[in-house]
Amino acid sequence: MVADSEMGADSSLMVDTVSSRRGHSYLHPRFDFVAPSAFFGESKPWMDRLKVLQKLASERGSSARIFKAIADPPTTSLQRLKGLTTGGLPTFVDVGNSFGAPAIIEDNFIHQLVQNGKRVVMMGDDTWTQLFPNHFKKSYPYPSFNVKDLHTVDNGCIEHLFPTLYEEDWDVLIAHFLGVDHAGHIFGVDSSPMIEKLEQYNDILEKVIEVLQNQSGPGKLHDNTILLVMGDHGQTLNGDHGGGSPEEVETSIFAMNFKKPPLSIPLEFDSSSCEQDLDRRKMCFSSIQQLDFAVTLSALIGVPFPFGSIGRVDANLYALGAGTLDLEGTNIENCENQSKLERWMQNYVNVLCINSWQVKRYIDVYSASSVIGFSHEDLLQVADIYAQAEENWSHSTKRLLLQKNECSDSLLPALKMQIDLFVNFQTSVAELARSKWTEFNLNMMGIGFGIMLVSLLIHFFSIKRATRQHGASVTSCEDSGISFGLIVACFVVVIRASSFLSNSYILEEGKVASFLLATTGIVKLRYSVMKKGMLLEAVVFLLLTTFCRFAIEVGLSKQAATSQFLNVYPSWMMSIASGIPALVYAAEVVPLLVLIFLAYLLYKTISSSIFEGVWKYVIMGAILSYMLIAVHWASESSILSLALVSYGIGRNCIPQIVYAIGFGQLLLLAYGQMFNKDKCLDCKKNLIIRTVGMLSTWSPVVILLSGKQGPLVALASIIAGYCIIRLDNIEQDGTSDILAVDPLPVTQWNLLAVCLFFCTGHWCAFDGLRYGAAFVGFDEFVLVRQAIFLTIDTFGFSHFLPIFGLPFLVAHQYMKSKKLFILMRLSQVS
Repeated sequence: MVADSEMGADSSLMVDTVSSRRGHSYLHPRFDFVAPSAFFGESKPWMDRLKVLQKLASERGSSARIFKAIADPPTTSLQRLKGLTTGGLPTFVDVGNSFGAPAIIEDNFIHQLVQNGKRVVMMGDDTWTQLFPNHFKKSYPYPSFNVKDLHTVDNGCIEHLFPTLYEEDWDVLIAHFLGVDHAGHIFGVDSSPMIEKLEQYNDILEKVIEVLQNQSGPGKLHDNTILLVMGDHGQTLNGDHGGGSPEEVETSIFAMNFKKPPLSIPLEFDSSSCEQDLDRRKMCFSSIQQLDFAVTLSALIGVPFPFGSIGRVDANLYALGAGTLDLEGTNIENCENQSKLERWMQNYVNVLCINSWQVKRYIDVYSASSVIGFSHEDLLQVADIYAQAEENWSHSTKRLLLQKNECSDSLLPALKMQIDLFVNFQTSVAELARSKWTEFNLNMMGIGFGIMLVSLLIHFFSIKRATRQHGASVTSCEDSGISFGLIVACFVVVIRASSFLSNSYILEEGKVASFLLATTGIVKLRYSVMKKGMLLEAVVFLLLTTFCRFAIEVGLSKQAATSQFLNVYPSWMMSIASGIPALVYAAEVVPLLVLIFLAYLLYKTISSSIFEGVWKYVIMGAILSYMLIAVHWASESSILSLALVSYGIGRNCIPQIVYAIGFGQLLLLAYGQMFNKDKCLDCKKNLIIRTVGMLSTWSPVVILLSGKQGPLVALASIIAGYCIIRLDNIEQDGTSDILAVDPLPVTQWNLLAVCLFFCTGHWCAFDGLRYGAAFVGFDEFVLVRQAIFLTIDTFGFSHFLPIFGLPFLVAHQYMKSKKLFILMRLSQVS
């Protein structure tokens, strides 16, 4: 962002960017993108790429500084932009608006700029125009949600940024780059595209800084400009963000003043940490809360603070922009130099006084109007701290007025004490807000809990009614011989339900589910040994649980949703083997072979006489889709590229054909259900046909969106489901008319579905979404379409396919074809 201010100059370029004769540039940089590698224990390939920022921070002293900016989670882009401009804490509720951001109605920094006559120009991420419609004098927005596109937004920023720097019709310039963010989502931090983007940004920043320096002399265009290069959030090594891990909340701000800068700030306020860079030059950085960004920038530019801000003006950033402090190498005991320090501190105290008054006013208004505000005790504590600061302010002000023409040793301690009191008040408010500012609607929570209980009661009474109508007897635990299995199933269900009361278990849900699944597998192995049957199925099932555990631990890479990632890391199953040719080749070929095998299984299925009419065409559509997916992946493979298929056709056209076939299959299913009912089929066969048809319709799209891990996960789920069904039959002993209560297979089915969710690279966090899957087959962003694809990718293997396949668990248990009995059993396992 680049901007003019009344108190100095400020230009900021964020990779994710803002600017105004004070300029912001947003680049989404992690802190270790900007800080020298010497600050960290181990050097990584992505470090020391933004060398121009490091060079300026080491050579220009306090006129160019690096800050570690600490964000408040959630760290999705919408919440961070909202927090940066309003000065408030983000909310998890706002995450639902991330793909269709509504205009911000709260008072914010951008609104205050416009209200006070500042001209704002924006270029880059179109989220800004959604959040702040009609706020920009000029705007050049570009679509931001196609994470596979690394260059469109950046090229648009470059096209408009440099001409705008030579124009005089703006006060704040915002340039929001997205290449680093998208490269992280698709390829990860440790990847060639990420390094290339960082090096490109370094070149851009060099040119921007050169222009600003050449125009920064007295009377020139950028004499009053400050540059800010910043990120709104960090990234994990996978390139994700949204949560609260240190990698996600730690980002950076580089600030540079083009006027003659202060050489230092008072040591009392300097919290810098210093190290030597690779060239043995001293470099320091300070930490700043992103919560403080809006009010600090407002103070620098000279506009009112946003009403809802609870941040405080940061001393280090404020001193850099104010341009009034020049004390290094001088004797503070000299009255003239002491007066300089007093003037700066008094100016800072004045700013903090207004800042504190604004925070106190907002807290009072919020508590009076909110249904669930702060407690009375908390408000009293905050009010006491503020009253103490105000009382000291009155005395401090009087002394300053009385001694304004005198050189007194008592003024600096008094000002320092006053600053500490205001900072203590603002810190207390921020900590209180962070700890308690999560508002729950208890009434709606109670209604939701009540609906859940009612649904369970309805399900329970429906099962009892079906049992009475069918006239089936329910065997006791002793008669059925499954007392131990029933106890194990109940124990597993209770443990899984109780685990959600612990944050640690929630974070490790996938590992807990795989452990419980393995436990049930051992129980089934015990049955097999005791009954001397189906030992192979029990052993295979345990091996598959081991595979799930390995996949959850190592991760069948989240980035596998796009084959572009595979061009960089083709051995996505084992990143440590990326240099072994045999494994690289296997990672490309094995998914295709498995996909062909799945198509062969379907082909064998339609050879059965029971699949006729529309059902046969539904399965044939799935076989065709599998073949097209294989061609799609082969055309993008660096090893198996097909010369007969152009890159454009293989990349977009083939996935679109697969989607069209899937839609046609759904229409055929609807037709078969309504108009093509075969009265000759018994209930069991009818159920199998419709189950196979539904799975054949959904599986190609799910596999396509999941990437090359899809066929392997699909094959593993088929084998595991088959083992569960076979091992369940060993407990029936031919008692097809007796309702043998054995919940263990259903428990295994559920745990398998949970494990598949984590095996496919998902996890229960906002950054667990695989955004790349939403753009398979399409480059442009359409909210509804991309939301559908993202939903299918997220819940395909864990919800859709396991639920659609659940009837197999019933149909294969009973040899007789009594409809009511099968429907009753199906309602039980559901």
